[in-house]
Amino acid sequence: MHIAILTSGGDCQGLNAVIRGIVRASADHGATVTGYQDGWKGLVQDKKISLHDGPDIDRLLLRGGTVLGTGRMKTADFTRCLDVIKDNLAAAKVDVLIAIGGEGTLKGAKWLHDNGVPVIGVPKTIDNDVDSTDFTFGFDSAVAIATDAVDRLHTTAESHKRVMVVEVMGRHVGWLAMQAGMAGGAHDILIPEVPFNIDEVCKRMSRRFAMGETYGIIVVAEGVEPVEGTFDMGEPEYDSFGHRKLEGIGAKIADIIGARLDIDVRSTELGYVQRGGTPTAFDRVLATRYAVNATRAAMNGNVGSVVVLRGEQIELASFEEAVGRLKTVPQSDIDSMTALLG
Repeated sequence: MHIAILTSGGDCQGLNAVIRGIVRASADHGATVTGYQDGWKGLVQDKKISLHDGPDIDRLLLRGGTVLGTGRMKTADFTRCLDVIKDNLAAAKVDVLIAIGGEGTLKGAKWLHDNGVPVIGVPKTIDNDVDSTDFTFGFDSAVAIATDAVDRLHTTAESHKRVMVVEVMGRHVGWLAMQAGMAGGAHDILIPEVPFNIDEVCKRMSRRFAMGETYGIIVVAEGVEPVEGTFDMGEPEYDSFGHRKLEGIGAKIADIIGARLDIDVRSTELGYVQRGGTPTAFDRVLATRYAVNATRAAMNGNVGSVVVLRGEQIELASFEEAVGRLKTVPQSDIDSMTALLG
């Protein structure tokens, strides 16, 4: 059995743990492993390296990022390369491709599967927005980093008697903002699942100060949307892949709160620091379990599937289940979150 792997999309903690796990599990099954570098581009350009078990692979568990590199391709460019991809995999005598990535990567993997390429998916993203799995690896590490930042901002906000607005990643879902905000004791949390009203945000902060408190912490997900007609978001900007640029909303919210309440308000955008560094123990274990089970699925011929965590068990879901919709924060979690705010 010859297994190929690649990491695509945004980097996050735990990618190297998956690479290590697949290489070691494959060696146990007598399979060989090839790694394609720089995501889908590397597959198209046939940039590959052989991966073997040994000290260098073993130490990957501790490292952030991905030793294979990562990247993105525009959908039109990717779909035009189907024959090239098939030819490259055939020439390398690859039996199964394991694609490690988030929603976009898994959609690409599904498209390859639908077009006759044997693919298995491993879900990663700090956003935790892949459906059919309880957690994606990378999420727990990002929550830990964001929570640590919120913890630190409490002391500086209290010392200066100011409101701190902390913008975190998450794109169109609020998992990261919700968990970091709850764990860090934020006084308000704005997530994409609940359109915000800037008047209500200002009222909550004003009420807090009127009750004798001297500072506030607001955690804002980068993809939040206002109640229609209540907040001028400005003209949206898009990157070269057609994705809306989401960063900067925290600073806009901070400016309005400061002007309306006449208090000192500062904003902090955590940005890419949330993706960096070593993975937490939870993510190391989850990434490794995904890797072992993805390898088993490859050996058993279970192509067209994605390894997922359901409860305590690793199971297989179809690509349709995994990428059919975004996994958003449910109302029950939103109710728990809002009960703690103010």
